Amino acid sequence: MQLLIGDITTLAVDGIVNAAHPGLLGGGGVDAAIHQRAGPQLLESCRKLPEISPGIRCPTGQARITPGFGLMARYVIHTVGPVWRGGHFHEAEALESCYCNSMLVASEYGLHRIAFPAISCGVYGFPLDQAARIALRTLAKAQDNSSAPQHVVLVIFSTSHAIYYWQAADALGLILSG
Repeated sequence: MQLLIGDITTLAVDGIVNAAHPGLLGGGGVDAAIHQRAGPQLLESCRKLPEISPGIRCPTGQARITPGFGLMARYVIHTVGPVWRGGHFHEAEALESCYCNSMLVASEYGLHRIAFPAISCGVYGFPLDQAARIALRTLAKAQDNSSAPQHVVLVIFSTSHAIYYWQAADALGLILSG
């Protein structure tokens, strides 16, 4: 795994993961940046995905895939992270599902190099220290599957956020390149 401080929308990888809203029609933060860079075709593609219930195309913890359109990445894997409500509403399990299901979708599509943002750590308020541990532990376990992407890039917005990933990697005995 690699830790990178930067802009996920500029990476030339097989797929980038979008921290999306359940309707998959764009939003703020990473979601807005991905939609803006990909262009209007991404929104059109998302609208074509079936609604599970009114306004919901991707429930929390699940993942969907679309082409990357104007991005350098071939695909966008959309996943909806949990909103932090104090940790008493299975938020950790839901966040783990985001990473697991994104890796499963990537495997199904034969993606080898995939980039993840810090899912749920923006406006959804998930504490960075806990989110980093969940992300690294889950992704390391998923890479045990030989069909899973073996090159995972964690794209973090700032150096102050990256510290949490370095600390989590150290606690888990993982090595991050960067």
